[in-house]
Amino acid sequence: MILVTGATGNVGRHVVDLLLAEGVRPRALTRTPDLALLPDGAEVIGGDLERSESVAAALDGVSTIFLNLSALGQTTADFLTAARKQGVRRVVLLSSSSVQDGLGADEQPSMLAAWHRASEDLVVESGLEWTILRPGEFDANTLWTWGEQLRTTGTVRAAYGEAATAPIHEKDIAAVGVQGLLTDDHVGARYVLTGPESLTQYDKVRILAEAVGRPFRFEEVSPEVAREDYLTRGMPAQAVDSMQTHFDAAVDGILRYLARSVGRPAEVTSAVPDVTGRPARTFAEWAAEHAAAFRA
Repeated sequence: MILVTGATGNVGRHVVDLLLAEGVRPRALTRTPDLALLPDGAEVIGGDLERSESVAAALDGVSTIFLNLSALGQTTADFLTAARKQGVRRVVLLSSSSVQDGLGADEQPSMLAAWHRASEDLVVESGLEWTILRPGEFDANTLWTWGEQLRTTGTVRAAYGEAATAPIHEKDIAAVGVQGLLTDDHVGARYVLTGPESLTQYDKVRILAEAVGRPFRFEEVSPEVAREDYLTRGMPAQAVDSMQTHFDAAVDGILRYLARSVGRPAEVTSAVPDVTGRPARTFAEWAAEHAAAFRA
């Protein structure tokens, strides 16, 4: 049995779908099973991994886990101990490309990176087989950062328009994860996952405009104005909770990352095609799939 944690999240849903497509019936864990809207083929169970009784029920008969840290809060160590005791053999961890190799958790450049590095260390030291996924910016981030602005005004007001990233389609993250769940080929691997191209924020707004068929534009504002906008609108609760830190610190980390990304191409890795055997999906493909979400 494969357990998918964070099963209703941006990546977890695709993991569930892809496992079903491979003929594997996963156990999909969610705090809100009545609202999950997951495929009938999945075993959907309710539970909160920060509660011991939920952990025992979720792990019953499980051999392999897709582990989304947002489902665990501060209980990663206890969960991994329980998993090993209940016979789990392997874990595929959804981490972050913010983690820098060669640096311990206390030396990482941000709280987000420190938290993910500490979690990676726990997985490596757990005695389980492991694969670690380090995706960068998700394509879906544009929904919460820009969706409302584009629907209502057609304009993105943000800082660092020339900042370049290589956003990745969430289905590609899931596809790499599924290979780690189903085969022995990726045990002990850490994969930095990106999309297939480096794009500035101007590029992404242009691509969204083409997909939606509206004349969207990017308006550069100061980092101070952008920071206040982030704080006013708020990030998804999952993002804030997963970092276990103050919201303003998270916003500062985003802005520092964008500032460092101005004027230089983003790193593009070959991990997605190397593992899955198919090209990584482009941001334009994602935009076409989600165009309706950006229309008024």
